[in-house]
Amino acid sequence: MAALGAGIPNPFDREYPSRPIPSVHALVFRGDRLLLVKRANEPSRGRWSVPGGVIELGEGVYEAARRELREECGIEIEVDRMLNVADNIVPDERGRVRFHYVLIYLLARYVSGEARPASDALDVRWVGRAELHALDIHPVGREIVLQAFETAGVSPVKTPCSGVETDVVES
Repeated sequence: MAALGAGIPNPFDREYPSRPIPSVHALVFRGDRLLLVKRANEPSRGRWSVPGGVIELGEGVYEAARRELREECGIEIEVDRMLNVADNIVPDERGRVRFHYVLIYLLARYVSGEARPASDALDVRWVGRAELHALDIHPVGREIVLQAFETAGVSPVKTPCSGVETDVVES
């Protein structure tokens, strides 16, 4: 744990923190497709996730979401509302808390920009609901993503001719 000076531990260290770290994540829809990022950093390096990050001191939740999407993916969003809150507590092999985030999930809509990965993302992708099964997503993240698709009115539907699931936006 890094120190602030005079041996005082820094409470905002991300690894082995002294308290939970609040973060915000935006479930951004562009039509019936949702933006996901492939994480470049721990926890969950290499897995697909909802874009977002740590809320900075003095920053509102919605403001933090807009900043994170701009920095991490290069897009502008409009936040609709909060969807859910979850914990991400990752112990190490000795049982100590290695990471502890409080994740605030927001529903949002794409406004502008070209989605591209930045320093904390290996890749970005707009995905339909039917594509989720093929992606490595943390189980809690997968539940939140499915909840977002349901809330947005996107449901898997089998087409009568092929039996293949496609995404349909209910009106």
